[in-house]
Parts: sequence; C-alpha cells; structure tokens
Amino acid sequence: MTLLLLEALGALLLFVFIVWWTMFAGRKRGEPPGAASAPDAAPPAPERAPGSRPPPPRPPPHE
Repeated sequence: MTLLLLEALGALLLFVFIVWWTMFAGRKRGEPPGAASAPDAAPPAPERAPGSRPPPPRPPPHE
C-alpha cells in the first residue's frame, strides 16, 4: 500500500513539474513583434478546380 501511495505521489509531482515547466519556461520578453497573426483574420479559401461544385452548406448548430 505504501508503495502505491509513493508511486501516486511521484506521478503527481511529475505532473505538477511538467505543468509548471510549460507555463513559465517561455521567452523572457514575450513573442517577437509580428510573430502572431491577427486573430480576426479568416484563413484563405481553398482553390477549387474549374467546373467543380462548391461544398454543401453547413447545417445550423444545435441548441
């Protein structure tokens, strides 16, 4: 039983360490200017072959 608890504690500590490392190990002065694209910009529409039909419309979301 003690071994099981020690293993669970080790897994928890490893998990906390990984979360801490990924949260606080970023760049010192943030992202360089212009690195992130505008969040409101829509992705470009894919090109279709001539004579192909457009995709069907999406169904309305369920509420």
